[in-house]
Amino acid sequence: MGSTQFGKFDSFCRDSTLPVCNLLSTPNHDQQGPWGGCQLKGIPLSGDRHLGNLGSIVLCGMAIAASVFLLLKSEKKRAAVGRREMQLFLVGYIIISICEIFSVGVFPISRTVRIAFSAIHIGMIIATTWILMLNAIVGYQLIDDGTLLSMGLITGSALALLIGTGYIALDTGFSWTGFWDSSYQLPNKNIALYVLYQLVPLIFLVAFFVLETILVLRVLGEVRPMIYLGAAAVLFALGQIFNYVVSKYICEGTSGKIDGAMFETLFTLLSVLAVWLFWSSITEDDWPMQGGGTYP
Repeated sequence: MGSTQFGKFDSFCRDSTLPVCNLLSTPNHDQQGPWGGCQLKGIPLSGDRHLGNLGSIVLCGMAIAASVFLLLKSEKKRAAVGRREMQLFLVGYIIISICEIFSVGVFPISRTVRIAFSAIHIGMIIATTWILMLNAIVGYQLIDDGTLLSMGLITGSALALLIGTGYIALDTGFSWTGFWDSSYQLPNKNIALYVLYQLVPLIFLVAFFVLETILVLRVLGEVRPMIYLGAAAVLFALGQIFNYVVSKYICEGTSGKIDGAMFETLFTLLSVLAVWLFWSSITEDDWPMQGGGTYP
């Protein structure tokens, strides 16, 4: 992407269904803004209303159910390193899925509710990817996992990111200070949300994969868990491709019935499952240690 596009959301919102687009459109604060593009209509309801992205809504429900199952499954792995931290990541993903139902799913709800869910959605994406990155650091046992110190540091820092990002998102949507009002007009430029929503989670995810790769290959001296980690990376990338690249073609090809958001939700769910399987695979056994390793 060229530097001239940095901070601009018009092309993203034209071709994709994103929670941030709800904050940048007026007066209804939905996916229909000045950027145009294929209109997601979904299922028509009474009063010229529509229920869009039903597939995403159903998949979000499945994601919530699957995450609850993994939470309970994790509870049984009492000796596993990073058990509480992994459960905290799953809780974050559950909150993201709940918010996605109302921010990406096209519901006939008030603009106030849509802005609130969209802001929490964005904030939780950043907080949850941060928690995931810290899960990788926990594996190096710099501090004891599952302790009050470990959980307090992770939860406190994640809450700080959620509150800070959430305030910027809410101020953008509700125009409390008017500072972000210029982002309502094309090309919908908002540097703060661009950095926080588009770039920061990507940095956290890349750091997670790099740290875990080093842990598995150098510290544990194993290869098998990389199958799950690699699958998680590929599945997540596929979801982003469907959401950012293929979405407009799906929308146009189905006359606005569905778009790429449904497939993004599906592949993200599969990616989270692969991450959990990766974590489970490196904690289910006592791995042979390399000399000087700190991993128990």
